[in-house]
Amino acid sequence: MSESSGSVKGSRIGIVETDARDKTRKVVIRYQAQHPKYGKYVSRRTVLHVHDANNESHKGDVVEVAPCRPVSKTKSWRLVRVVDKRSTQD
Repeated sequence: MSESSGSVKGSRIGIVETDARDKTRKVVIRYQAQHPKYGKYVSRRTVLHVHDANNESHKGDVVEVAPCRPVSKTKSWRLVRVVDKRSTQD
């Protein structure tokens, strides 16, 4: 089940938006999609609730997430790795 790129199948890259809950992160994946009628590109985003068992990611970090079995009512993604540590000081 190894891929040439080294990433997990179905994985996505996003930015951690919230790290307030224990072992849970809210990750935002931003992209641009073309409007079906007008053709203009509009900004869209997908918000995923991610299981972070070791609390290793923090707000502002770029992370790789992968789908998994449902961990709770809203969490069905897991943290694969922290790509870039860009923690913000609040």
